[in-house]
Amino acid sequence: MRPGAATVGAVRAAALLLGAAGLAATLWHGLAEPGNALAFGTLIALGELARRGARPGTGHPEALRGSEPAPVAAAAALAYALLGADAGTPTTHGVLQTTAVVCAGGLAGIVPHVARGRVRGGDRGPDPDHLARRVLTVGFAALCFQPLYNAGALTGPLGTGAPYVLFLLLVLVLTGLCDAVLAALLLRARTSYPYGPLLRDELRALLGIGSAVCATGVVMALGVAAAGLWALPVLAVPLLLTQVSYRRYAAVRTVNRQTIASLARAREIAGCTPPGHARRVAALATAVGRELGLGGSELTVLEYAALMHDIGQLSLVDPVPGGATAPLPAEDQRRIALLGGEVVRMTGVPAAVAQVVERQADPYREQPLPARIVRTVNAYDDLAGEGAGAALEALETLRLGTARDHHPEVVAGLARVLARDGLPGVTSVPTG
Repeated sequence: MRPGAATVGAVRAAALLLGAAGLAATLWHGLAEPGNALAFGTLIALGELARRGARPGTGHPEALRGSEPAPVAAAAALAYALLGADAGTPTTHGVLQTTAVVCAGGLAGIVPHVARGRVRGGDRGPDPDHLARRVLTVGFAALCFQPLYNAGALTGPLGTGAPYVLFLLLVLVLTGLCDAVLAALLLRARTSYPYGPLLRDELRALLGIGSAVCATGVVMALGVAAAGLWALPVLAVPLLLTQVSYRRYAAVRTVNRQTIASLARAREIAGCTPPGHARRVAALATAVGRELGLGGSELTVLEYAALMHDIGQLSLVDPVPGGATAPLPAEDQRRIALLGGEVVRMTGVPAAVAQVVERQADPYREQPLPARIVRTVNAYDDLAGEGAGAALEALETLRLGTARDHHPEVVAGLARVLARDGLPGVTSVPTG
């Protein structure tokens, strides 16, 4: 059993039990307010159907999640969990029917993706784990709201004004935090990356599109309570536009990354560096960055800098033999780094990327963490050959250089990443 499989299995089992309990209870007692259940279930299914898979990446949050957000489905599910009335008439659907509708709607939206074979592969469909998260978090929201509402403990003391709305927002904040914790836990189980940076990325996403989803969920619940189900399609339009905007933003980022990768390959085509060197350094540097606590935009800067770290060699009259800069004297390394920074600044990428490229040859005690990572991972790829023996020898060389050239924590993080990826004989690298 791979590491983290027990955690993923436990989350899936909990969601399966909750969904099965909801479906069984709904079948046994009958469907309360069938029109509401059908409307919200259809909206959830359409939101999931509109979700598009993501291509695997090198460790970015969106690549790790495996697919783009489904804000319409998430908002509709939350709205159904917090639905107290329909056009002024109190509802009675309760917690179990809420989970049953969310589960049925989610499955209906995922089935077409599965039928097209998009759940696994290059252009992946939605990850089934996101449905498990949805069922659990919406079940949590319904548990916080439905029993109190059905018992009259909310509308009596709070009424239907501002205090009632504030209570709904409080429930959504708690639900968002629950979802962030659960999402980071699943990513940790699948990737073995440190939990802290993963949770930080999820909380940042919660402050972004997550806040729009939560706000729309509250507005949907209040809109249906006042005007009936006609409010649903009107309130879903802004989130549909948000999803389209996110898709275009993701496409722009993909094009930017592909452009930078093409620039990195220019060195390989010119014979300055070995084939695949930039790609290997970028992938390994991003993994080490995750291991050492980087996340979000920091990982983007690190990946871009790793891809373009040797681009200064294009300005050299005499190419470096074999393209390996690690064995060069410090002055030559610094000159190539400065030339690379000048080239990077002309590409239009963030200035932080050029700074990392320029400082990769500085003494490591003066470098920011991304520059330390690029320096060490580049040296490892230059020194390591085929086979575990050469890799271990390269790691030992880096360890011996921790007094002057490489930060001990970066070398140790690199060793942990390599050990986790199954490099034979690598378990850890002492830093003392």
